[in-house]
Amino acid sequence: MLSTLKIAQLAAEAADSKKSFDILVLDLRGLTSIADYFVICSASNTTQVGAIADGIDHALSQERCRPSHIEGMASSTWVLMDYGDVVVHIFDEQARSYYGLDKLWGDAPSIRLKLTTPAAVKGPKT
Repeated sequence: MLSTLKIAQLAAEAADSKKSFDILVLDLRGLTSIADYFVICSASNTTQVGAIADGIDHALSQERCRPSHIEGMASSTWVLMDYGDVVVHIFDEQARSYYGLDKLWGDAPSIRLKLTTPAAVKGPKT
């Protein structure tokens, strides 16, 4: 069985492979009982939000890790994937800015990631 940190890392890597950007893994342990980790990432458009969600679902399914719930696939501006102690949030740029989860959970330390796409931490290319 995978650790919750490994699930969060695999989700972040899968998001990266689908060209997500501003990928962030927040360590919520000791701050809330909601989850141990939040994975937060952005997409350029609603089509990409869905592709990232599908990519994460596929990658984690390969490890026999399935979400207990997925919310938001119909609108695809914010998709939430609940893996128990890991919750993945995939936003289009506008929704991420509006909801500000990064700021809401600003006290949570972030996990350092080694991702292959430079835009994963810098934002989309303009």
